[in-house]
Amino acid sequence: MTKEANDIFASCSFDSLGLDSSLCQQLRERMSFQVPTLVQSQAIPFILSGRHVLVNAATGTGKTIAYLAPIIHHLQRYNPRIERSDGTFALVLVPTRELCMQVYEILQKLLHRFHWIVPGYIMGGENRSKEKARLRKGISILVATPGRLLDHLKNTSSFLRTNLRWLIFDEADRILELGFGKEIEEILDLLGSRQSMSACKEKVMSRFSEFQRQNLLLSATLNEKVNCLAHISLENPVTVGLEEKKVFIEQQTTLSKQFRSPGSDVDDESEQPDRHLNSLNGDYSLPTQLVQRYVKVPCGSRLVVLISILKDLFEREASQKIVVFFSTCDGVDFHYSLLRDFKWPSKLQPELVQKQMFVRCRTFRLHGNMDHEDRRTTFQGFKAEKSALLFCTDVAARGLDFPKVRCIIQYDSPGESTEYVHRVGRTARLGERGDSLLFLQPVEMDYLQDLQKHGVLLNEYLLLKILNSFPLYDQKHHVNKFVSVETHPWVLFLQKALESFILAEYSLVEHVIIDWFKPPGYASPQIRAEEAGQGCILLLGSCICCSPR
Repeated sequence: MTKEANDIFASCSFDSLGLDSSLCQQLRERMSFQVPTLVQSQAIPFILSGRHVLVNAATGTGKTIAYLAPIIHHLQRYNPRIERSDGTFALVLVPTRELCMQVYEILQKLLHRFHWIVPGYIMGGENRSKEKARLRKGISILVATPGRLLDHLKNTSSFLRTNLRWLIFDEADRILELGFGKEIEEILDLLGSRQSMSACKEKVMSRFSEFQRQNLLLSATLNEKVNCLAHISLENPVTVGLEEKKVFIEQQTTLSKQFRSPGSDVDDESEQPDRHLNSLNGDYSLPTQLVQRYVKVPCGSRLVVLISILKDLFEREASQKIVVFFSTCDGVDFHYSLLRDFKWPSKLQPELVQKQMFVRCRTFRLHGNMDHEDRRTTFQGFKAEKSALLFCTDVAARGLDFPKVRCIIQYDSPGESTEYVHRVGRTARLGERGDSLLFLQPVEMDYLQDLQKHGVLLNEYLLLKILNSFPLYDQKHHVNKFVSVETHPWVLFLQKALESFILAEYSLVEHVIIDWFKPPGYASPQIRAEEAGQGCILLLGSCICCSPR
């Protein structure tokens, strides 16, 4: 194994962790897991034992398999076999629709040989009546978004959960960040899963009554809200994934005693239920094989630099996937439309008989304002492609596992440094190499210091070297005379190409630009096309920030 692989994968096998042999074979054949990751090797034995577990580990370390495999192991061993009429045994709560579909697809693969265990999902945007029908028939392992789950808990009387044994919070920090805190509290109350209620829960007699409720909480980052959720939902939990140097004790001594049981057979190093990663002061855990860079770009040149970098990346390696993060839905839509259609204007390169696409790959977009079916199509399409470009907001920053994503570009810097971790977590997964590039305007350079406080160091991207590599039609580079990005000949050349393309392709754009791009004191209703094109590039390409994510 390489050094990177040793940092991700354990030296044991899935069989040695106590999992069923048929399930281990499914992991190898259908999930391509030959050996468990370190997180899986640590978490699976505790989850198999029935303990409540808090898993805190970097993105791309196999946390989903860490909780699904033990659940399937137990369910397939029930004798006689479980039936759909027995209702739901495991509930998996996730923050977004895309993650809901992803976990469901993983379940389908793992349950290939265990056809009597029925997976299912409920989430916003789906037909409620069809979901009710599926719940009435029975779903053994249910994946759900919080709002839709709460709706069915309150209003679907045929939703049988008296045999519920597992409650899992996947990407718990994101669930709470999206404002689902009250919904989670109601769900815990309706399911009787609060720690304070565990001693007085009413027992429902069935052949599964002997099994105790087990709650699991998984998160790449931990904060006060997640810590609070852990205290009200986890009973005497084991914490997996926190290194000793990255944790600290915050809770009072009474809480510490509350979470420790005498005579426990788990090592003290693993039991740190009252310790968590301080998102303000602690170091972040990022894959060692992730190459992190930043590029400082003036506001007016950001669009040209972005598409230049994308062109360079796809020309050097055609078969790869790249994800570009924006802060707004409008930013996603504009850049998606532009890059999807942008071709070299023939008048700038007359030797080209046919216009060529500037970036030759399939282009996708994903944000929270899209219709449910469009989001589903994007999610499935980008996963299936070998060479593709995805423009998205932070709706794609948590938990989603897009195979073979080589590079993450953050065109708009994330508001919180923790969000940086989740964005770059879409690449360099499970030991594979990945690159990340953070765009910063000159006034944003202090953001690097915020990342350094958490042990995240970024090297500068050699932008001029990339710009110098592009050929110009009927021109020669005089690189030594140009020290700024704005005056680089390639930047000026591409800026002109973009202006010509936009004015030629979009018949209504001039009316929009005239409204947006009026110099101070300009009273005339007319504006020259050249000024309009420049205004479009500057305002649309660099300063879209008016829409919610």
